[in-house]
Amino acid sequence: MSKKTYDAVALFSAGLDSLLAVKVIEAQGLTVKCLHFTSPFFGHPRRLGYWRRTYGLDLAAVDAGEEFVRMMLAGPRFGFGRFFNPCVDCKILMLTRARELMERYGARFIVTGEVVGQRPMSQRQDAMNSVRNESGTRDVLLRPLCALRQEPTPMETSGLVDRQRLLGFWGRGRTAQLELARDLGITDIPTPAGGCLLTEEPSAKRYAPIFAAVAEPPAAHFHLANVGRQYWSGTHWLSIGRDKKSNDRLSELARPEDLVFVTQGYPGPLAVGRELAGPWDPGAVTDAAAFVASFSPRAVAAGGPVTVAVRQGGAQRTVSVAPARTTPLGWSEPTWAQAAPVRDRMDPKNRP
Repeated sequence: MSKKTYDAVALFSAGLDSLLAVKVIEAQGLTVKCLHFTSPFFGHPRRLGYWRRTYGLDLAAVDAGEEFVRMMLAGPRFGFGRFFNPCVDCKILMLTRARELMERYGARFIVTGEVVGQRPMSQRQDAMNSVRNESGTRDVLLRPLCALRQEPTPMETSGLVDRQRLLGFWGRGRTAQLELARDLGITDIPTPAGGCLLTEEPSAKRYAPIFAAVAEPPAAHFHLANVGRQYWSGTHWLSIGRDKKSNDRLSELARPEDLVFVTQGYPGPLAVGRELAGPWDPGAVTDAAAFVASFSPRAVAAGGPVTVAVRQGGAQRTVSVAPARTTPLGWSEPTWAQAAPVRDRMDPKNRP
C-alpha cells in the first residue's frame, strides 16, 4: 500500500492532452498520481525522470505488456484499426487496471486526457461510452478537457471537482490546447502522444510472424521484434543490429537459450536467433551465420570464408562461412501483405 494518498490517478501518455488534464485537476488543489502504461508497443519508462523534472508530475510506470498481448491473442472485442491497433480495447484495459490501482493510491477518481472527436477510433462519443462502461469506471471516470460536453460525473455533482473550471474541447485541432498550455505556464510543449507502434505499418508488420508462429507469445518476443532488422525463414527468426545502440540492446534482450551471432575479425552487427519451434539444426545455424556475416561490408570485401562465433547460454562455437545475402533458407523481412491476413484472422469481427 502506498504511504501517500491522492485524490485521483491519471492515465499519462506523455502527450499534451494528458498533461493538460492532470494540470487542470491539480489547479483545483487536488493531488494526482500519474500512471504511465508501458508495453512493447507503447510507453517510455526511461523518461519518467524527465517528466518529473519538467512538469512537476508524480509518476509511476505500469507494465501492461503481458496483459496487452493476451488481450490481442483473445481477439480485441472492438477490433483492430488500420493495422494491429486495438485502440478501444487498449483504453479499456488501461482504465480497468487504473481502477484496480485506485485503492493502492487512496484515489477517489480517474482522470484521462480524452477529447471527443480527437481520435477516429477510440475518441468518438460512442467509443468513449463503450470504454467507460466496459472498464467499469462509469462512476469514477472524469475527462476534464471535454467534461462540459459530457453529463456531470459524481465527482462534479458532489463538489469534489468544480465543473465550472473544466472544459468543453472537441475535435482534432490543437489550438485550444495550446492556448490552455500557455495559460498554465507550460513552455515545453509535448508532441501529440500517439507513438503506438501498432498503428504504424513498418512496426506492425514485424509482429505478425510472431503471432503466426507462437500460440502464446510472451511480451519479450515483441520487445525483440522492435530492435534492428527483422528476418524470417519459416519459424526461424533473426534480429540483426543496425548500429552499436541496437547491438547493445539486442545483447540485453538475448535470453540464455537464444543463438547470438558475431562475425569475428571484422566490424559488423550482433544478431539474435530465437528458437520458436525447437532447436535449430546445424545447417540452419550455418545458414544464419552466413547471412549475418553479409551485413559486415569488410567481411564481404575479404572475398573468402570468415569466422562467425555462435553463443548459446554458456557455450560458444564457431562456424566458417562465406558471407551471403542469398542463402538456402531464403531470409526475408516481413511485409504488410503477409501480415494483414494474420491480423484479419485475429480480429473477432472476421470470425464466424
